[in-house]
Amino acid sequence: MLSHDTIWSAIDTLAQRHQLTPSGLARRAGLDPTSFNKSKRLGPDGRLRWPSTESIAKVLEATGATIDQFMSYLPAVPGRSSVPEGNFPPQNGSIPLLGFAQAGAGGFFDDGGFPAGQGWDVVEFPVDPSRKAGVYALEVQGESMMPLYRDGDVLIVEPGAQVRRGDRVVLKTKEGEVMAKVLARQSARTVELLSLNPEHPNRSFDLSEVEWIARIIWASQ
Repeated sequence: MLSHDTIWSAIDTLAQRHQLTPSGLARRAGLDPTSFNKSKRLGPDGRLRWPSTESIAKVLEATGATIDQFMSYLPAVPGRSSVPEGNFPPQNGSIPLLGFAQAGAGGFFDDGGFPAGQGWDVVEFPVDPSRKAGVYALEVQGESMMPLYRDGDVLIVEPGAQVRRGDRVVLKTKEGEVMAKVLARQSARTVELLSLNPEHPNRSFDLSEVEWIARIIWASQ
């Protein structure tokens, strides 16, 4: 899972999430502005140069990101199954399915927000899941997401995907609350969400309160 390319890719993603260049991220963390330049990722002799743990710690502190969030930026590992191993039959086109109510309980996701553990059902995904490693489905329960999503609709979620302002996202708090909303703003310290249902308030969270946030890429309606 950890390699030279994936670690540098995660640093690049962290910079993008905070609307920074790699140089800008290094500068914010109090490092030499050239520390994360692509030219610095190989030594003069062609050997791989890795970022130090101290550098990573400094950029996490500077951006307010957690180590779990940083790890979630690691690119999907080739060959990683989109269905937790040992829990599902080998069906092409099937991905894990869970109800929103169950998603708030512990044991269904790993630290990066990918599906894990027992208790998942399966649902057919209209796109080859090999193109979207790690995707899973959440079934809407109740009327809190009306009028956009109705009870019984299935939302396909892609953990680890970059999220931008205006994206429809699913967020899980560390207290176990799971919600689907629109990303209004994400700063180094907070996440602001717009409610899909005008009868429900918009929400704002400190990043320390967020377990994971993932982009909704498709919905059955």
